[in-house]
Amino acid sequence: MKLAILDDYQSVTHSFVDWSVVPKLTIVSFNDHVLSEDELISRLSDCDAVMRIRERTIFSRYVLESLPKLRLILATGMRNARSIDLVATDELGVTVCTTDALHQTTIEVTWLLILALFRGFPAEYELLRSGGWQYGVGAGLAGKTLGVLGLGNMGKPVAKIGQCFGMDVVAWSPNLTPERTKPLDVKFVSKQDLFRQSDALTIHLPHTDTTEGLVDAYSISLMKHGAFLINTSRPKLVDEVALIKALETERLGGAGLDVFEIEPLPRGHTYRKLKNVIATPHLGFVTKENYQIFFSQSRENLEAYLKKKPIRIITSKTPFLPDSQVARQMHQS
Repeated sequence: MKLAILDDYQSVTHSFVDWSVVPKLTIVSFNDHVLSEDELISRLSDCDAVMRIRERTIFSRYVLESLPKLRLILATGMRNARSIDLVATDELGVTVCTTDALHQTTIEVTWLLILALFRGFPAEYELLRSGGWQYGVGAGLAGKTLGVLGLGNMGKPVAKIGQCFGMDVVAWSPNLTPERTKPLDVKFVSKQDLFRQSDALTIHLPHTDTTEGLVDAYSISLMKHGAFLINTSRPKLVDEVALIKALETERLGGAGLDVFEIEPLPRGHTYRKLKNVIATPHLGFVTKENYQIFFSQSRENLEAYLKKKPIRIITSKTPFLPDSQVARQMHQS
């Protein structure tokens, strides 16, 4: 079997597991990313299996139908429905197996970005390295309002940490209710008030048909002058054009971003140039602990598939549930 491992940016394919225990396996690893579907098809034309790291590479019906030799996709993490055409894999007989994932790692990056925005850490750090000493006056968190868009598995701990800093926390999402926020000491507000009241607004929703473009130009226009927007969730939840305009005009104080519509982020992209943007290269899930899970469980999935007893399978009928529930269902099956 020939296995391709895609988007291994750090070249760690052989660092976390010993692939040699799988007999008659050939591995080819790529540490770059291709945006063209035709280039991806050419790259994978002679591969029997592919491992992808999270959602870095999209597998559309066109790609899948153009790879008749491909029989197995080793996905990582649970959120695969929008980035792999699971209806097509079902029809074409391509098995898709996935893995568990740790999610508190993204919460850590969320707070890194929030703190950096309030205190101006990147600029102060660069000033220190260049020989300078203090130029700005940052703001503290106590008494400020943290808006949480999506109070689920990610939003709840983000809110709790904000409360530990002395912040007032408000929340809204399409399905949120006051009954769910009250036990958390979080104030339920309307969508408009979420944007109006927040000194920092952080997004923690999945990308679905109902959430795409939820943070639109009108919502951004409601935000306080100088407020911060943080997105470590999904790029398509935010109107990028409207956000860039608000940042360029300094209508917003800044943005903390870990996800982008095109990844890797193009070299000339505006986000790389704006001084009020703190951007990280999609590091939310990138930790040694997560990679250990991704690679070790992917090898287990491959070995089980070769024994004709595949595990951790997902199909187009796999229910859309919180990651932990999906993981439990797969382990029970």
